[in-house]
Amino acid sequence: MKINILFVVLFIVSLQLCLGQPTPAEKQAQPILLLNGVAHLGTGKVIKNSAITFEEGIIKTVADASVSNFDLENFKVIELDGAHVYPGLIAPNTNLGLIEVEAVRATDDTREVGIFNPNVRSIIAYNADSEISPTVRSNGILMAQVVPSGGRIMGTSSIVQLDAWNYEDAIVKEDDGVWMNWPARWRYKGFWEGGGTAENKKYEKQITSLTQFMDEAQAYCKGGTPKTTNLKFKAMCSCFDKSSNTYIKANNVKDIIAVLDFATTYNLKLVLVGGNDAHMITDLLVKNKISLILNPVNRLPSKQDDAIDLPFKLPSILAKAGLLFTFTTPNFSGDVRNLTFHAGNAVAYGLDAEIAIQAMTLNAAKIFGIDEKVGSLEAGKAATLFVSSGDILDVKTHNVTHAFINGRQIDLSNKQSKLSDKFMKKYGLE
Repeated sequence: MKINILFVVLFIVSLQLCLGQPTPAEKQAQPILLLNGVAHLGTGKVIKNSAITFEEGIIKTVADASVSNFDLENFKVIELDGAHVYPGLIAPNTNLGLIEVEAVRATDDTREVGIFNPNVRSIIAYNADSEISPTVRSNGILMAQVVPSGGRIMGTSSIVQLDAWNYEDAIVKEDDGVWMNWPARWRYKGFWEGGGTAENKKYEKQITSLTQFMDEAQAYCKGGTPKTTNLKFKAMCSCFDKSSNTYIKANNVKDIIAVLDFATTYNLKLVLVGGNDAHMITDLLVKNKISLILNPVNRLPSKQDDAIDLPFKLPSILAKAGLLFTFTTPNFSGDVRNLTFHAGNAVAYGLDAEIAIQAMTLNAAKIFGIDEKVGSLEAGKAATLFVSSGDILDVKTHNVTHAFINGRQIDLSNKQSKLSDKFMKKYGLE
């Protein structure tokens, strides 16, 4: 009996040691002053020698250090000596916290069965104890949009911050919008089919099915208090009154135009996701005030006759047209940490560096409707920010040294950094 009890105790202790998830940070205890850093405000502006103060989780001052006077005794002073300060980056369209190990089905909670699932809420399945989240926030991504997948209407996303005890603590904005997969007119054939593309022969049927669902849901939402609650239809009501976004995935120019007509018909607050052919109809997108969540920059063109570098040039084209957009990464939670490098490659192909930073911060916050709270270094906003010793758009120099979420200084260690330290020590490379 004693041996069994000892075995259980040792197992629990070993399990806790293996988890490696840093404990969420304590509430900010005293005012903090970040001094003499290069502040990238997220608005396109830069203060080359900045003084940033925050107290009780709120930014109080963002100013030029050379013309500011502070009683240093009242602050915990962090001397940055030319390091770079940024607003916390926001990663759109991720499955962070919904999947841990792709090969282990029990850790995958990204999708629900069925075709129309607007009532599926990703926040309920969000795992704040994921070991992937610390590897992401150590690169400056401090918030993320958690999105379900599968079906024609995938479900409802939420915005979370990445240092929390549970999903309730993590919420920045709950149920920010419903996600849809628009039927594609053309499909990509698998290698077993010889590759290339083929016409989607089910396109008209799929469109009819979607519009029928939307008509029924709209009638339900306009019909007052129903005798019987339909959860699927009820989840669509916030889309019809534009109190939440409707995110629709479409890439082909004809599909994008069809999506614009669809959004107008049902009075939707549309955010276009993907938009590979958006450069062809920038005037139409500007006229309809459409925001975009772009596909990853680091990819091949979607058409055989596209320029090979079009995915890298697309952000610059959209920025010059005056469109509001943000970046994303491949739909794999472990790759979210590379968000800044997708933006960096766009900068190499013509996008202004500060606009690239704005796309990952203030633009994303505007799209999600949280820009009054986060997204830029401005007085009155949450002190969700980080410090990098180098340029975050450069894979060689980006290195986060400090990070704060609502003023709380978070632990930047993670499973990967611990393994790195372990083997650097083993081989005498510290």
